[in-house]
Amino acid sequence: MSGYCDIAPGHEFHGPYHDREYGFPTDDETVLFERLSLEIMQAGLSWLIVLRKRKAMNAAFAGFDPKLVAKFGARDVARLLKDEGIIRNRLKVDAIIENARRLPALEKEHGSFAGWLAAHHPQGKDEWVKLFRKTFKFTGPEVVNEFLMSVGYLKGAHRADCPVQKRIDKLKPPCRV
Repeated sequence: MSGYCDIAPGHEFHGPYHDREYGFPTDDETVLFERLSLEIMQAGLSWLIVLRKRKAMNAAFAGFDPKLVAKFGARDVARLLKDEGIIRNRLKVDAIIENARRLPALEKEHGSFAGWLAAHHPQGKDEWVKLFRKTFKFTGPEVVNEFLMSVGYLKGAHRADCPVQKRIDKLKPPCRV
């Protein structure tokens, strides 16, 4: 996404995400779940739409706390589909809730979502996509690729000469180790 390093700096929405989040490694379960969920919401849309609706989506999805989202039921789905502040796509909403419900199995086997990612690293993009499709809903190649780049498991979030990439490299993200 070399063009992102050109357009994001200074932009009201892209700038903060580019400069402080995109490509930075994390083992925070809520951050990982939010990032996966946002990538699902982005499918077929622009990332700017997602960033503009991010605050409302965080409120609507209980701060992307997977334990809380896993408890969402039919009333919550109805509420979400009426919420004009978020991306109202039934398949995406259902996938996010179902993915939250699948995380305890990963925690049981690997201790956490982060542990699951670490246990399967390193892999190529195609192998990651197969694994994600087996494990989660609504995780096609683009969702998986962007999610893994966003949390430092795949290269490509920033150009090599981007000052942000230099900061990320100091953190030794999984894609660099």
